[in-house]
Amino acid sequence: MSTDGMMERIAESSPRLKARITGGLYLFTILTGIFAQGFVSGTLVADGDAAATATNILAHKSLFQLGFAVYMIEMACQIAITAFFYDLLKPAGRSISLVAAFLGLTGCIIKTLSRLFFIAPLFILGGAHYLSVFSAEQLQALALLFLKVNDRGAAIALVFFGLYALLTGYLIIKSIFLPRILGVFSIFGGLGWLTFLYLPLGYRLFPYVAALALLGAAALILWLLVFGVNEQRWKEQASAAG
Repeated sequence: MSTDGMMERIAESSPRLKARITGGLYLFTILTGIFAQGFVSGTLVADGDAAATATNILAHKSLFQLGFAVYMIEMACQIAITAFFYDLLKPAGRSISLVAAFLGLTGCIIKTLSRLFFIAPLFILGGAHYLSVFSAEQLQALALLFLKVNDRGAAIALVFFGLYALLTGYLIIKSIFLPRILGVFSIFGGLGWLTFLYLPLGYRLFPYVAALALLGAAALILWLLVFGVNEQRWKEQASAAG
């Protein structure tokens, strides 16, 4: 089956199936993010130690490249999730769902662009002749700087994901086809991500915000995978919305 044919079948599929696809993509996005950020970046990047970070990257080039590839897969899934949620939540408010989708996509774009800074150290530390004008210490420091920019870019994206979560939570509460408690979880998670409007506060509270957001995401994923949406109520609200 061609890609176009597959996409047409998904577009014509039932809201419950779309919800389950969304739940599966959401779960995969979280797992890939945990692997790339928690395992690859967390293992290879030594905070504040440029020499150790450079040594780790050069000693584990394949793992570092895999981390970048997984980051890209994560963001592709995140974009798909944003599109699916827009379609699922349209009956609860088409305009707000559209605004939420734009905010989510903006976060995806920022986070994807920041990943270019994640892969940059491989080129900086690659030993290219044109980089011989820099000392080894300068190259190591530059590599760590690029990794810091990647980290800051991802933090900025969290602000947009926070706004997206707020609007998504509101739409879930307003809907008649999903449990309202899932919307409440989403709103609290969104408020948590907005702490990154002030980066020092965001980083300080990150473990608590991440735990809260993960709890809400787990509840939403479980519901979407097991129950999907109440299809009859979804159609009723979609028909009422015109």
